[in-house]
Amino acid sequence: MEQSYTSPTGIPPKNWLVESVLVTIFCCLPFGIVAIVNAANVNSRLSVGDYAGAQAASVNAGKWVKYGLIGGVLQVVIPFVLVAVLGAGGVILHALGF
Repeated sequence: MEQSYTSPTGIPPKNWLVESVLVTIFCCLPFGIVAIVNAANVNSRLSVGDYAGAQAASVNAGKWVKYGLIGGVLQVVIPFVLVAVLGAGGVILHALGF
């Protein structure tokens, strides 16, 4: 028999588990692990009837997924910006004869 997880409003909160795993693999490992822990707490709290706790865990999981995604994007963007700025500075200095 499959147990149905429903909230007082009838809609269970999003658990963010798939997004958490993807962020852990592709973006930012530490933030992804925190997101996975919170995402796993959503279903476990719903199963014991703690809707408020499940909602809080869902909000936290979503927050850490977003932090991890931002961290992953910054890990790619910052090196490109540094190379572009330092490379342009080198070209300018070379052109000026330094």
